[in-house]
Amino acid sequence: MTVWDRPEPPTRPVPLDRERIVAAAVALADEGGLEAVSLRKVAARLDAGPMRLYGYISSKEELFDLMLDEVYAEILPEEPPGDWREVLRVRAHRTRQAALRHPWLADLLGGRPTLGPNALAVGEATLAALDGLADLDTVARAVETVSAYTTGAIRREIANLRAEAATGLSEREWQRASGPHLSTMLETGRFPALAKFVYDGTEVDAEESFATGLEWVLDAVAAKLTPPS
Repeated sequence: MTVWDRPEPPTRPVPLDRERIVAAAVALADEGGLEAVSLRKVAARLDAGPMRLYGYISSKEELFDLMLDEVYAEILPEEPPGDWREVLRVRAHRTRQAALRHPWLADLLGGRPTLGPNALAVGEATLAALDGLADLDTVARAVETVSAYTTGAIRREIANLRAEAATGLSEREWQRASGPHLSTMLETGRFPALAKFVYDGTEVDAEESFATGLEWVLDAVAAKLTPPS
């Protein structure tokens, strides 16, 4: 029986329900990451005894499942997008935006599918947009490909933001601090391709990089979904 199937216990002097528990856990994670979340800390924030939470949630893993599904509600658009490409594009961008609001989300993406109602609604909307465009295996690979790109790009961006927070250096400040060493290495002539990239490449911000890469992935998916003429 999953956490969504198990009924909640009756209310006691300090009112509790899964909604309040999850909200407290999300707030803790937003403040300090997943490592800041435990049933004891959640109970303390709700002014309840830790053992009371076990009537609602049996483990921290179940709590993470509920937290993840709570954020999936932010990923599901208010209005259905247009064609399949727009559905996948909107899902990717809304997932990135949710991760920027809740950086811990990056640590939970890409694992086993979550079975909560919000995650299932996102999955249903995605698959419905692709229904009939190709066989089921091709559709599955298309969704997996876009999801893999989205997850990887988000994790890279969140890792950079965490490094910035840990070092106190912005991306530009880190580049300036590392510049002399990199210049010395490139001047050896051992890394000509890398030197060309560093000196001649165009720098873009994280949002533009994400959007451009996503469109390339969607182009590749479109080629697989379009039947040969």
